[in-house]
Amino acid sequence: MKDDFIFGLRPVIEAIEAGKTIDKIFLQNALQGPIYAELKALLSKHKIRPNYVPVEKLNRFTRKNHQGVVAFISDVPFEKIEDVLPQLFEEGKTPFLLILDRLTDVRNFGAICRTAECVGIHAVILPEKGAAPINSDAIKTSAGAIYSLKICKEKNLAHAVDFLQQSGVQVFAATEKAQKLVYEVDFTEPCALVMGNEETGISKEVLHHSDEKIKLPIEGRTQSLNVSVACGAILYEAVRQKLGK
Repeated sequence: MKDDFIFGLRPVIEAIEAGKTIDKIFLQNALQGPIYAELKALLSKHKIRPNYVPVEKLNRFTRKNHQGVVAFISDVPFEKIEDVLPQLFEEGKTPFLLILDRLTDVRNFGAICRTAECVGIHAVILPEKGAAPINSDAIKTSAGAIYSLKICKEKNLAHAVDFLQQSGVQVFAATEKAQKLVYEVDFTEPCALVMGNEETGISKEVLHHSDEKIKLPIEGRTQSLNVSVACGAILYEAVRQKLGK
């Protein structure tokens, strides 16, 4: 991950001013000083939300003089779903979206993006906090597919879900607690699929806001699938429906 992050107050300021896409930025708790104040003002101007952490976490990224600041850089530009969705409708497309709720495994994320691009997903929506970094490992695992996807980072996923619903997009949440199978819902209309965290699944708030809860049938003793495998299976059911429309 050495190529994916920078550290130090002035290097991070220069990266932001140069237009680099900041995936995540970590600031040491209780930092002070004029250069730090300059960085804070720049973050506010560009609407970049920092994560405040103890120095021990920063030391795990690097033992060099980080000055209390570590920023992860992404080659992938981030967009807002409020901008992307109207454009899809204007182009006469039927929105087909994917929401990843706090997925943390970089390789799962990369594998899902690879499948998403193959099936024609128009945008992948992520939370600003709690998501896997979009680094070289993610890009490699996706076989470069991430570069062909619109990646939207949203402050609040539940609010993003509300926006989609108000815009005529039905939101399906994949959860083992569902009663309805993926084969019982209609993926041919404007829709978004929500996949959850590897350990805890979809957050209660996002689950509550979703239109339908759906699941894949499990016949064996193992009661769950890897999230990237489950996502692929559901997305290809959507493709099957779209082809048969």
